[in-house]
Amino acid sequence: MPQLPDDLDAVAVRTWCSLALEALGRERAEIDAINVYPIADGDTGTNLYLTVESAAAAVEAVFAAHETGATAPATADAVRAMAHGALIGARGNSGTILAQLLRGMAGVLADGGDAAHLRRALTRAADAARRAVAHPVEGTVLTVAAAAAEAAEGAEGGESDLRTVVHAAYAGALAALAKTPEQLAVLGRAGVVDAGGRGLVAVLGALVETVTGQAPVRGPRTAHGKAPTPVDGGSVVGLPVGGTPVEGVPAAGVPVGEGPLDCPEDGVAGPAFEVIYLLEAGDEQVARLRTRLDALGDSLVVVGGDGLWHVHVHVDDAGAAVEAGVEAGRPYRIRITHFATESGHDLRVQAEPAQRAVVVVVPGDGLAGLCTEAGATTVIARPGEPPASGELVDAIRRAHAREVVLLPNDAALRHTAAAAAEQARTEGVRVALVPTRAAVQGIAALAVHEPDRGFDEDVVAMTAAAGATRYAELAVAERQSWTMAGICQAGDILGLIDGDVAVIGADVPATARTVLDRMLAAGGELVTLVLGEDVPDSLADALEEHVREGYLAVDTVVYRGGHQRAPLLIGVE
Repeated sequence: MPQLPDDLDAVAVRTWCSLALEALGRERAEIDAINVYPIADGDTGTNLYLTVESAAAAVEAVFAAHETGATAPATADAVRAMAHGALIGARGNSGTILAQLLRGMAGVLADGGDAAHLRRALTRAADAARRAVAHPVEGTVLTVAAAAAEAAEGAEGGESDLRTVVHAAYAGALAALAKTPEQLAVLGRAGVVDAGGRGLVAVLGALVETVTGQAPVRGPRTAHGKAPTPVDGGSVVGLPVGGTPVEGVPAAGVPVGEGPLDCPEDGVAGPAFEVIYLLEAGDEQVARLRTRLDALGDSLVVVGGDGLWHVHVHVDDAGAAVEAGVEAGRPYRIRITHFATESGHDLRVQAEPAQRAVVVVVPGDGLAGLCTEAGATTVIARPGEPPASGELVDAIRRAHAREVVLLPNDAALRHTAAAAAEQARTEGVRVALVPTRAAVQGIAALAVHEPDRGFDEDVVAMTAAAGATRYAELAVAERQSWTMAGICQAGDILGLIDGDVAVIGADVPATARTVLDRMLAAGGELVTLVLGEDVPDSLADALEEHVREGYLAVDTVVYRGGHQRAPLLIGVE
């Protein structure tokens, strides 16, 4: 049996994220199916799951970076990664609030993970989440978070008794969840609890399991011996009479509202669009943005800090909401969703799906524009922010086609892309995953794509084009390290060919020429150069001349990749 943690160290944070993801994975379909307020869009459980998935992936990346070391990452690194991952991957009202809760906790847990720090972390999290919402409403996840924090603060036991604190927080959240129908009229009329709060209870239940080694007791009574609260003297909150609750919360098939944060209580009419984006901006610009967006719509939640923010709002004028972000700073990962029509179905679903589409992951805005012009649906993988499987599934859905070719363009995304493809197949979409390992391979595959030919034939042709393209990239060494080409020092320019360091140089132009020479020594007909946003055009001109003078009948094409991890990507086919 694994040793139980005495405090929330990095390993415990990793376990918590993993267990929370499993818990939400088990419950998300139920929560989705019972989401009735403010709009029956059936995505509350999925939004929470995708948010935690992004948080867990960020924590795993921290551990992966320490695989060669003898010790685990620092707790501060793990909790900050968790918060950052949740921030960049947050979805919907519920996911955005959960991201702020985790961010608030991380600010305290980075200094310590004992019982005293956890008490303060839960309190700061609840306060930060409430401040992030333009017009807080009781009976929502905010109420559940506040109750968890209050219960943790009042828990009996010594300052070092972490298990007492997590049990108290869970019990407090569970009790508050049961009372949400008394606080929000639409929930009371339906006899159900808040779905966002239910998701938070699942996350806190995972924390209980992390610390104690046992999941909260499932059955008609809670882990603390208190029966769930009935509504109108008949059934347990959200459960039909005779139903068996799970952790004291509703079972599948019973409507549970997400509980809007600032929507009309009748839940009938509301804005047409949900607008979400990440924003790079300062505090003053964000304060002005809040005021402007609050005037445009409702359900306004802005979370984050330190120059990076996650913005969520419901509006009728989606363009104005995005323009407000442009005026405040640099918005990206913009997602605009049209809410249901009167019949309750998304307008996009009513259109006839295309026969075939291509979904491609690209490292920067420049290539996103190029691939979009070629007819592909794009997902941008920004530096340090790889897309989660849920984001790839969303892109496949946006493509709205019967057949989809998925180009991940990164070896590290192989498992993520495979999971997304499998999920899409369960939804009736025929998906082929072409295992492209670099953006230049994806460009080569997209260049030979022909939607009018047979699906299998098209996939074979795209796979062959990608496989015939050797790829390279230039990177800057962050520290002294052993490589296939020898020992590099911090600041050296590394030339990676097919994923391995082949050249160590002092500057970008000379290293790029050496990499090209090595790649073209085996032959080639076309060189593709993708320049980062800070790389001057003169480099492309010099490399084109180098190829023209040294290699007859080899053509060169140049693209601007925008804000990407590598200053230069190279393809030879």
